[in-house]
Amino acid sequence: MTSKQQWTVVAAVVALLGGVLWFASHTLKDELVGVEVGSRAPAFGGTVVAAGAPETAKSLADYKGDVVLLNVWATWCGPCRTEMPSIQRLHETYGPKGLKIVAVSIDDPGKKPDVRKFLAEYKLSFEVLHDSLGAVQGAYQTTGVPETFVIGRDGVIYKKVIGAADWSSGPNRALIEQLLRERAD
Repeated sequence: MTSKQQWTVVAAVVALLGGVLWFASHTLKDELVGVEVGSRAPAFGGTVVAAGAPETAKSLADYKGDVVLLNVWATWCGPCRTEMPSIQRLHETYGPKGLKIVAVSIDDPGKKPDVRKFLAEYKLSFEVLHDSLGAVQGAYQTTGVPETFVIGRDGVIYKKVIGAADWSSGPNRALIEQLLRERAD
């Protein structure tokens, strides 16, 4: 084999590997890049659930420049039921100061009546979305429910909590207060 043929084989192998890497990075993007503290918040969406309100779609883009507490939950989840009152208290304290609480229900299609019943039972007044396809779970690589992400005005995740948390605790409130003081870029 001549030197020119060897370089042709090397170039072909490099091109093939480059193509495989490009394809893998585009098709496996969510699996290759973790959603962790310090990473940009992935897009999410859902339909607003509220008694008597029209069904409107919302996404992360609707909260651009806001501090967002994104909670992924379901009506059948016991720890979600435990956590919701502290999220409501957080909303009552910091909602008027600019905190956007967005709870995304991953209940199955056709379960919006159950979600509305849950909202009434717990007297929740923050925004609740329904994502019956569970796309938010894939985007945020959740491992179950509840999972909560605190997103700053800059679109970066500042806290990730797997499982129920007490959002009335001092450290959680301190983080929210700090993020509310910061300005968006």
